[in-house]
Amino acid sequence: MTVDIDIDQYWTEYADADPDSYILVDVREADEYASGHLPNAVNIPLSEFDDHMDDIPDDRAVIMVCQTGGRSAMAGDRLTANGWGDVYNLVGGTTGWTRKGFSLEYPED
Repeated sequence: MTVDIDIDQYWTEYADADPDSYILVDVREADEYASGHLPNAVNIPLSEFDDHMDDIPDDRAVIMVCQTGGRSAMAGDRLTANGWGDVYNLVGGTTGWTRKGFSLEYPED
């Protein structure tokens, strides 16, 4: 089962953590991701998720994010149903992130 974490909890536990200790997966579509994403997030759109699930390491925490938390919860549940252990859903998503005053990153051209 995917565990919900909020923006404050993510910031406290992962913002300064070793980037190799977790992976942040943004499941929004590519155009949404291009409009701004959390720092260090990798994009695996929900529409392509099943085809790329095996690209997600299962030896570290996996934090799922989308715009508000709905799609990322679905993707997280797919991971846990397929054997991934430490899977978290970032409740509030990118919308909650920016409402807290945190900035987004943009893909390089």
